[in-house]
Amino acid sequence: MASRLYAGPAAGVRADSGRSSAPRLPVAALGMSLGLFLAITYVLCVGFDLLFPEHAMYRAWAPLLPGFEWLSWQGFLIGLAESFAYGWYVALVFAPLFNVFARRWTR
Repeated sequence: MASRLYAGPAAGVRADSGRSSAPRLPVAALGMSLGLFLAITYVLCVGFDLLFPEHAMYRAWAPLLPGFEWLSWQGFLIGLAESFAYGWYVALVFAPLFNVFARRWTR
């Protein structure tokens, strides 16, 4: 499965013919990177809201996280999982689109 999620060689890797191949984004690496980035950002935002309640941001992003409720463990974990899933969603849509267009424009 991991080989199916890998979208090809990294940018600048040369093909066997010696020509430079089109830059490619590996879907799995992008998914994990974006998922963890958004999950870490979510945790930092929750921490900020707890430290500075007068500047709380949770009202702005709560509608984007279905099932999220402020100040409950269940709500926190749902928000964390959804943040990670949003990163994978972006990777699963963006990387294949990038790879298709990169291949077309480097021919």
